Amino acid sequence: MAYFDNSATTKPTENVIDAINFSLRECWGNPSSLHSLGTNSNNALNKARKQVASLLGCPQENFFFTSSGTGANNTAIFGAYEKQKRLGNRIVTTSIEHPSVLEPIKRLEQNGVEVIRLTPDKNGKINEDDLFSAINDKTILVSMMAVNNEVGSIMPVSKIRSAVKRANAPALVHSDCVQAFGKIPLSPNTLGADIITISAHKIHGPKGVGGIYLKAKNIIKPYMLGGEQESNIFAGTQGTPAIMGFGVAADEAKDIKENAEKVTELKNYLVENIKDLKSVKINSPEDSIPYILNISILGLPSQPIVNFMSERNIQISAGSACKMGHRSPVLTAMGLDSKIIDSAVRISFSRYNTLDEVEQLIEAIKEINNKYGKG
Repeated sequence: MAYFDNSATTKPTENVIDAINFSLRECWGNPSSLHSLGTNSNNALNKARKQVASLLGCPQENFFFTSSGTGANNTAIFGAYEKQKRLGNRIVTTSIEHPSVLEPIKRLEQNGVEVIRLTPDKNGKINEDDLFSAINDKTILVSMMAVNNEVGSIMPVSKIRSAVKRANAPALVHSDCVQAFGKIPLSPNTLGADIITISAHKIHGPKGVGGIYLKAKNIIKPYMLGGEQESNIFAGTQGTPAIMGFGVAADEAKDIKENAEKVTELKNYLVENIKDLKSVKINSPEDSIPYILNISILGLPSQPIVNFMSERNIQISAGSACKMGHRSPVLTAMGLDSKIIDSAVRISFSRYNTLDEVEQLIEAIKEINNKYGKG
């Protein structure tokens, strides 16, 4: 099988699976319990916290586990608003965020918050001048993803802090780094972020666990209530097996530069071999993250393209897996023609993909181009 849907989820490594199984068999106590089994689980949890925080480039005491990237984003948005709401009433974000950011902000907008949504250009990028214009002294939160999940464009998160300072705004800076974490170099310092959210299953870890970095514990009000776990940041008994798997996955993802160089070679090879086909349109910008490539194959709608590939044991996606069955809001916001949008697919790589797999993908794209392609 040639798997190119790594932005939807990644295959857990054998070491990750071993860590999960070990926890289920030997380290299954409640981390909050004060007996030896609970202490062992808590020690394992904090070892994983150190591993993930190391990859994120933050102190481990500022990193907290959540149930998922979505849980982390909801905690970030609602928690930041509740803490900041007496200081202003404007939130600045983009129109191409993940639904787990867009929907909480939409809920706040329905309750009276002013929301400014920055729209991308045709390359999926946000204009820095628009960013600076949108932030005023009533802005309490700026939320921008580090990497777009559909086209791989890199967002100007590192510019937000300057815009906040220039506007003399009380705003917190949040970045959804789910598609960037473990794939490109980043840290709270380089991004200038107060809040960063991540997920395990995008870096060959398990599903069911994510995380949130907070510059200080008191910069948000807790959103998930009912317990004192994770320093009151995210209530609920921690899923130690998944968390231990997350720690191992973070350790294994440390060779960011080497992995990116390998994936860049694969992506460039793919682009060179398909860019001149009459039906192929490259939708991702040239300087997008190497792990994501969005293309259109004019002549077939997106889902039949995915089905065609799946029949040949090649797995890709029709845009974001979180918006199945809907026309891509990202490509729509980019202003692309409806024919391009309706035939768009996302090819997303991992460090474990091979040249042989890319060759299979190239042959399948050429077959679609020859049978159904329209220029």
